Amino acid sequence: MRRCQEVPPEELQKAIEEFNSGDWFECHETLEELWVGEKGELRDFYQGLLQIAVALHHWRNGNFKGAVSLLKGGGGFLSRVSPVCQSVDVARLVADAGKLHEALTVLGEERMSEVGLYLIPKLHPVKPPCAAGEKL
Repeated sequence: MRRCQEVPPEELQKAIEEFNSGDWFECHETLEELWVGEKGELRDFYQGLLQIAVALHHWRNGNFKGAVSLLKGGGGFLSRVSPVCQSVDVARLVADAGKLHEALTVLGEERMSEVGLYLIPKLHPVKPPCAAGEKL
């Protein structure tokens, strides 16, 4: 069983690229393959990422209830995960998803398209700390 501290698999790297380029449905498909075989913290990690990707897909397609529900659900799964998991800044994603959820809730279904694009979360990599004696 893989752990959060391990190097991210190639599929996660692909999912990060898809997520950050707005290919959220494709990201969902990529993450689903990782999620199905996992347990514990990594399962929550992949499911949280997956749900936020689908929430963004719903937002873009005008599905207010789906977007709001999955932003909250995805954040819930990720809140049970280490602040950094497989080199992804989980804490930042949880905060960013929360800000988008709040903005959508304030705007409501009729004005959901007015959300500022700066509020759309991205996945941010975190480099592991250098080992003793390693050069930067």
